[in-house]
Amino acid sequence: MIRIENLHKSYPIGKDSLHVLKGLNLHIKEGEFVSIMGSSGSGKSTLLNIVGLLDTHDEGKYYLNGQLIENLNEKKAAVLRNKFLGFVFQSFNLISYKTALENVALPLYYKGIGRKERLEIAMEYLEKVGLKDWANHLPNELSGGQKQRVAIARALATKPKVVLADEPTGALDSATTDSVMDLLTEINNEGMTVFVITHEEEVAAQTNRVVRLKDGVIISDELTEMATKAENSKAV
Repeated sequence: MIRIENLHKSYPIGKDSLHVLKGLNLHIKEGEFVSIMGSSGSGKSTLLNIVGLLDTHDEGKYYLNGQLIENLNEKKAAVLRNKFLGFVFQSFNLISYKTALENVALPLYYKGIGRKERLEIAMEYLEKVGLKDWANHLPNELSGGQKQRVAIARALATKPKVVLADEPTGALDSATTDSVMDLLTEINNEGMTVFVITHEEEVAAQTNRVVRLKDGVIISDELTEMATKAENSKAV
């Protein structure tokens, strides 16, 4: 689903440049649940932005669903994002003056889906995340966990191939974090690829694979204990 080969990314700083990603190689198969970990400055957000077609790489190759990503203008990038990717952010990124239902329906507008069908689909996904009764509430009437579930419903409404979650539990307490991770696990169990950026070990432990970055390179790539147990149970 996601294949990265010898990926490099630098940013200019005055007359110099900051080399953020230094020859990354990463392959994420369809249906995997992967977390990317690293301290601030490790390159994990840059990697997410490149995978999410929000930024471009300097060298190397990036394949999304088998398609080589190169020389994309913003219009082409937007089409691919809308077709393949769903985003969940730490800050939720909900529109304050739109209801939960309208927020979830918004990406469907850009797919050219009519209003009635948009709202029906949005309601279906709000029900999926347990928020059907909150459909007509504004974001400021929702708790942090509810906002994040609305954001997840919005990410799912376009039926993406991959959900990209950038610190999805960073603004939540531990109990709400667990409920959000349970929801992402459920999504993954249904066959969707889930790619999570996190600095929380407890969050990473609930994924199946942890890739650790340091100074722009991958220093480890391992299955979690949860994934190992699942593999062992299959083998029995």
